[in-house]
Amino acid sequence: MNYNLCGLTGRVVIPEDPSYDEARQNYNQAIQQYPLIINYCRDKWDVANAVIWSEKYHVPIRIRNGGHNYEGYSNGDGVLIIDVSEMIDMDLDENKNLLYVQGGVTNGLVYEFVSSRGYPFPGGTCPTVGVGGYALGGGWGLSCRLLGLGCDSLEEIELVNYKGDIIKANRTCNEDLFWACRGAGGGNFGVVVSMTFRLPPKTGNVTLIEIDYLHVTSGEQEEFLGIWQEWLKSADPRITLIARVYHSVNDGLAMLARGIFYGGPDEARQMMKPFLELAGAESSFEFVTFLEAVTMIGNTYPPFEKFQSASRFVLQDFSRREISGLVGLIRSRAEGSVFAGLSLYALGGRVREISTDETAFFYRKAHFIIWLETVWEENRFANENRSWVNDRFPALAFVTTGSYVNFPYSRLPNYLEEYYGTHVRRLEWIKKKYDPDHVFSFPQDLRGEPPFQARIPENHRDEVPAKAPGDAAYRGFRYVGNHTG
Repeated sequence: MNYNLCGLTGRVVIPEDPSYDEARQNYNQAIQQYPLIINYCRDKWDVANAVIWSEKYHVPIRIRNGGHNYEGYSNGDGVLIIDVSEMIDMDLDENKNLLYVQGGVTNGLVYEFVSSRGYPFPGGTCPTVGVGGYALGGGWGLSCRLLGLGCDSLEEIELVNYKGDIIKANRTCNEDLFWACRGAGGGNFGVVVSMTFRLPPKTGNVTLIEIDYLHVTSGEQEEFLGIWQEWLKSADPRITLIARVYHSVNDGLAMLARGIFYGGPDEARQMMKPFLELAGAESSFEFVTFLEAVTMIGNTYPPFEKFQSASRFVLQDFSRREISGLVGLIRSRAEGSVFAGLSLYALGGRVREISTDETAFFYRKAHFIIWLETVWEENRFANENRSWVNDRFPALAFVTTGSYVNFPYSRLPNYLEEYYGTHVRRLEWIKKKYDPDHVFSFPQDLRGEPPFQARIPENHRDEVPAKAPGDAAYRGFRYVGNHTG
């Protein structure tokens, strides 16, 4: 190596290190990229040293915590990965109603910490996703219609900037940066090393909802989508749902509705009556603690899976013809696909009440997010499955608007406008102000420049195994019961 590693602090992993392959494969399992160095930082000073070192040796940076970027932008070839996953200190000030977390904290860690004091938290569904990346991109979760997006509870961030300086941003200090980081902050302006969130009110038990429909017809899937968009117009803000219309090897054509209601099961059943009246509905309404609810949801996520996806926002009702066309997108799966589906993430409620221009998250008025996805197990089917999404994306885009930056899609033709709407120009100006040398770059960043390309080391061209023994094929979507056949 031609680099002097002096100056890097924390735990440093390089290709010559026996643990390099394990550290590289620990994230982005289906995306084969080969970083030059992985720097596991222990505190903000380690992060600052890493940024200064990268500038000295002209090594591009990637920022990583949970490593859940769907297009692998938290990884890269020939880059320095600043990994903050070991920075997991938390503190809760009940007198000021504030939660302080370091940059490496995940959804699961936050849930366990705040729930021990009786609080919920507007986090995401997957426990291993980093709260920083989640909230900085907006932050959809199963409490958002009541408590807002993840970014709506942010009170302050602390980040390492392009010079290696540690700065703060809130409503009175670097307020333009604070605005930008609530919806467009993931990796664009610096390395976030701590965040302060406003705590929501304490809560008792919540109702965990799931309704399944297995081995249905395309016509029943169309009826389900019609009910979904009508139901959401007047849904109580205390309830947030994910709905899925899908086609899997286990369930055939199927649907489900899953979510959390901040209230009791009887009231939840009444609210979900339009869904329960559909033929074949099997339901579960469990009155459990908030931690139990998010844990059961989180347990459905496997250690990793290979998938390709694309997201869009829905701002107006679909016609019957459009609903039929959407259902038709998943009628046939790609070769090797074990799951193909459309997922619907409810918006409205508190998300809509906040002004479009109050934060960088632009799509406040959307009814829901729609997500097209295919999952495969064997590496040899990757190209067919990616093509499956790419071929269907124009039809999806024709009846929808924009794209959710936390569910990125690399083939968006005008990704800046798709992610940020009319906020793009302001965000570009803030990017130039706080990162004038474009130190923080990655594909689809705010500068829109081609990503750095590096040669893959000859000794590291292995592939991730098609499937690890004992791993689930894909997310086990249900906990209503053990369905078979």
